[in-house]
Amino acid sequence: MDFDTTLAARRSVRGYLTREVDPALIREVFALASHAPSNCNVQPWHTHVVSGASLRRLGQAMTARAQSGSAAAPDIEMTGRYTGVWRERQIGSAKALYGAMGIERDDLAGRAAAFLRNLDAFGAPHAAFIFLPEPFGLREAADLGGYAQTLMLAMANRGIASCAQGALSLYPEIVREQLGLQPGPKLIMGIAFGYEDPEHPANAARTDRAALDDLVTFHA
Repeated sequence: MDFDTTLAARRSVRGYLTREVDPALIREVFALASHAPSNCNVQPWHTHVVSGASLRRLGQAMTARAQSGSAAAPDIEMTGRYTGVWRERQIGSAKALYGAMGIERDDLAGRAAAFLRNLDAFGAPHAAFIFLPEPFGLREAADLGGYAQTLMLAMANRGIASCAQGALSLYPEIVREQLGLQPGPKLIMGIAFGYEDPEHPANAARTDRAALDDLVTFHA
């Protein structure tokens, strides 16, 4: 696909086929993502790609922790609250997703089950866990976001579906334990990826975009 088509086609996919992506193709898209720009070319990110049974074990461990009632303890505390137009957009996204899955607003059990799917990467055969090494902070996290977007566009261009997930960062100690990682680098986000299951109802959800002039101010 050309760039414009790739950009317009990329969206968050929350239902996947079990078929795995060829390892050579996975390496290819991650190599392309390495071209993402960063301040002073520091490239302040490190990614762990988890696949197959290892990902299912990790997902099961995080799901069990959530079901136990233990509070999430992300490396970067989520203290912000959406208000105003940002809250409206958040609600619009939730309505689109839950509506596609046939989950009513008062269906608390259905909403809880839908959330838990996040922790198993929506059943995707692969997930990327992206860490911000020490001693980096907010400025470098912005570079990491650019890397994540470049990665997902490279995937989309090759027919690989993906979904950026804050939920995969909620229990970083479990990720470290499962992957044998040492403390230090901060887990910022995860990205589920694989081949879209077109029959999964969650994938019928569509969100809109704000008008250009609501997002950009042009100064002459």
